[in-house]
Amino acid sequence: MKKDSAPPAYHQSNGSVHPVILHNDPEERQPNAGEYELTEVTSFSDRTDQESDRSEMVVIDCRVNAKGQREEDALLENASQSNESDDTSTDQSPVPPVPLKETSFTIGLQVVFPFLLAGFGTVAAGMVLDIVQHWKVFSEVNEVFILVPALLGLKGNLEMTLASRLSTAANIGQMDTAKEMWKMIVGNLALIQVQATVVGFLASIAAVIFGWIPEGQFRMGHAVLLCASSVATAFIASLLLGLIMIGVIVGSRKVGINPDNVATPIAASLGDLITLALLAGISTGLYQELDYNDYANPLVCVFFVALTPIWILIARRIPSTREVLYSGWEPVIIAMAISSVGGLILDKTVSNPNFAGMAVFTPVINGVAGNLVAVQASRISTYLHMNGLPIAEPSPPQQKCPTPCSTFFGSGMNSRSARVLFLLVAPGHLVFLYTINSMRGGHTTLTYIFIAFYLAAALLQVMILLYLADWMVQWMWKRGMDPDNFSIPYLTALGDLLGTGFLALCFHILWLIGDRDADVGLVSEFLSLY
Repeated sequence: MKKDSAPPAYHQSNGSVHPVILHNDPEERQPNAGEYELTEVTSFSDRTDQESDRSEMVVIDCRVNAKGQREEDALLENASQSNESDDTSTDQSPVPPVPLKETSFTIGLQVVFPFLLAGFGTVAAGMVLDIVQHWKVFSEVNEVFILVPALLGLKGNLEMTLASRLSTAANIGQMDTAKEMWKMIVGNLALIQVQATVVGFLASIAAVIFGWIPEGQFRMGHAVLLCASSVATAFIASLLLGLIMIGVIVGSRKVGINPDNVATPIAASLGDLITLALLAGISTGLYQELDYNDYANPLVCVFFVALTPIWILIARRIPSTREVLYSGWEPVIIAMAISSVGGLILDKTVSNPNFAGMAVFTPVINGVAGNLVAVQASRISTYLHMNGLPIAEPSPPQQKCPTPCSTFFGSGMNSRSARVLFLLVAPGHLVFLYTINSMRGGHTTLTYIFIAFYLAAALLQVMILLYLADWMVQWMWKRGMDPDNFSIPYLTALGDLLGTGFLALCFHILWLIGDRDADVGLVSEFLSLY
């Protein structure tokens, strides 16, 4: 073989590509007398790799005769089959599952019914809050209002994160066997019980601090009441909602529905109502015990805190939850603090009788936004997992920071879902406002000006959250953080803060321009009787 040989030509046989060395000298290419060399490389990526790795060569000598061509093809086919078997024996990595193909219509069809169900759940929660805000415990211990967004935010901090984590695990095949499924279920249930206990305790501390700073008064009995109510509510609500989430995810996979589209809205549909009802009932019962039993509230706190080591031991046994147990506290605690700021806004607003009507709309505007952004964050996270993109090594298209145009007007699957979710905001809120008005809930007259301001606040809130979801999930993915565990707590907490702030701003503006509640005077007079 001469040194000045031309670049190799390539011969393809049975799906494998093999280099065939062609010489520059025409005489050497002639088959007379007849021998030529056929070189097959079993493993190569480029010429430099061949030289550095000293890849194994298989030299095949063929006589040029009447059967030469058939012999060459047969030898090449046998060699390629042996190479394929070697590659198969050395590379046993599983093929990643094919992402689900979904159109805008399919996404909307799967999302709209859970979205409406979740919305009616938030309407029911708003009606409950509108009623219980006049209860004695809420009027005597105003800090309970600060607990409302923080505890309602648990559905985003814990239950929606659980739903997103299990949905991703189900979509990528980590819950296909019964053994894997039960390990995921037990580990995640134990994990959210630990998180619920800790977050409930910290939320009560935040409520005490935010209530003590403006008033300058600290009451030990009220502080213990807040702690017991918060921890008990968080623990029981997380356990009930966690069981519901597991059933929804397992059932949706069996009937062929993407869990990302239904799990998080259903978590929110019952989350607000269950959590708020538990908070009102538990806090009222413990408040009544203050006059008769000084040990009831401390015993409740000690009981639920004493269970925490058991849940920690269970969660540590599962590898997937062990990591979250050690590293998943930052988003949960920060999200709780953000939601508590929203609770402070709610407390200062509804304490004014002129803005008492805000209570019924707060769970609705925050719940709808949290549901939609949780669906989007869960879908983007699942997309990154299913496409096999390694954490901290993003593909080139993801290196740029997304813009609002790319988020809402791009051609990708995530942009398509963002458009669908955004288009659900206005009609969904109109349905929920009509439901509240039909049930005669709240103390606010639904004028055209109020509806316009309310829809503007809701659309702006969801637009900001969907863009932040697109940016935050990819930003976390690039830095080696699993978005299923980190993104949703931040996004739902920001949704609570934005929704409560925008809604309070709307009520203040409407009051200033003269569009005031028609029955505020009647409500104030009614409350003065009690």
